[in-house]
Amino acid sequence: MTTTLTSKGQVTIPKRIRDAMHLVPGAPVEFSVNAAGEVVLHPARPAGRARTPARDRFDAVRGRADVPWRTDELMKLLRAND
Repeated sequence: MTTTLTSKGQVTIPKRIRDAMHLVPGAPVEFSVNAAGEVVLHPARPAGRARTPARDRFDAVRGRADVPWRTDELMKLLRAND
């Protein structure tokens, strides 16, 4: 199967390949180059695994605390030991 590179550096993945790899419009894909210098197309890893943009570490835990104290109560407790 042959395809043409556009002026923007884009190519169309032939339908047979898309079907064989279960790729749908909008599906993320990854490219790599193997030891023989061949370009290899892979479906991208599912969200949450490596190579996905990391969420802000504070956003990842915001709202998950199970501490029963309110901030002012906790600060009062912590300052009482100073």
